[in-house]
Amino acid sequence: MKEVFRLTRKLRWGVIGAAGINQSVIPAIQASSTGSVTAIASRNLEKAQKAAEKFNIPTAYGSYEEILLDDQIDAVYIPLPNHLHKDWAIRAAQAGKHVLCEKPLALNAEEAQEMVDACAKANVKLAEAFMHRHNPRLERIKEIIASGEIGSIRALHGAFTFNNAQDKNNVRYQANMGGGSVYDVGCYPISLARLIMGSEPTAATAHAFFSTEHDGVDMMCSGLIEFSDQVAMTFDCGMWADFRQTFEILGTEGRIELSQAFLPSPDAADFTVIVKGERREEKVVFQNPYTLQADNFARAILDDQPLLYASQDAVLNMRVIDAVLKSAKEKVRVSLV
Repeated sequence: MKEVFRLTRKLRWGVIGAAGINQSVIPAIQASSTGSVTAIASRNLEKAQKAAEKFNIPTAYGSYEEILLDDQIDAVYIPLPNHLHKDWAIRAAQAGKHVLCEKPLALNAEEAQEMVDACAKANVKLAEAFMHRHNPRLERIKEIIASGEIGSIRALHGAFTFNNAQDKNNVRYQANMGGGSVYDVGCYPISLARLIMGSEPTAATAHAFFSTEHDGVDMMCSGLIEFSDQVAMTFDCGMWADFRQTFEILGTEGRIELSQAFLPSPDAADFTVIVKGERREEKVVFQNPYTLQADNFARAILDDQPLLYASQDAVLNMRVIDAVLKSAKEKVRVSLV
């Protein structure tokens, strides 16, 4: 029988992989009120030991398997390359560990569903690590939309681009490892649009630049995501373009603009509301969304409550990603209904 956690106990985390994103996530977990990082694993013991020393983590392992055998760990965070998410999430679930897995959850919706089912069977929680959804300003944005201040939503636009194209050994540019801009950054505006609309898209159309210099992955993608009620999101994402991360919600009476929509920054927590030509800055007290993500995940486990975002949400997001990539590769409009 699995132990029932007392509310005073902290969730004990293990990290599977010494990825660069750990620079943001591990300190955030350590700063949380609900968790502590107990161990980190790498396939290279020296690499794990260096990470453990850097982040002041008590235990370092030279294999991923060892961390799953550690009975002092309640949950794992998986920042591995995309093609490894499914295997290690399922292994973690079978070992009785709760799973917070980096986005995108899997390489396709079918894999994502396998992960959801495996975690449900093992009676453990599974969450996709989309930290931007834990940003408290989203609640304020939804309040403004619900109030009718900007009128009825007519369109959305999201953009997330950066230029790291010279680093050709990067896992983002390896097709068999789940590389590509849609997987890496296009998933953000897709996820946010679904959250804002509160419904699932009905179709997707996309055009992409597949680079022969980067193992044929999509280095840039532009697309149209259709929702019901004749509303759509246009988006672009890329890994060989100037940096930007914006999102706009256009209504009949006004609009909401996020100049830094996805990556957290204390200097860019605010957002802009424009109504009838009048602009105002909505002030938001910055809270690290990585820490909020860790706390929300931990409380769901410690309190035995539903996750803030159900595991199935990741499957639904992957369905849209699948449609975008299919459209871009086959040059067709892909229906989702």
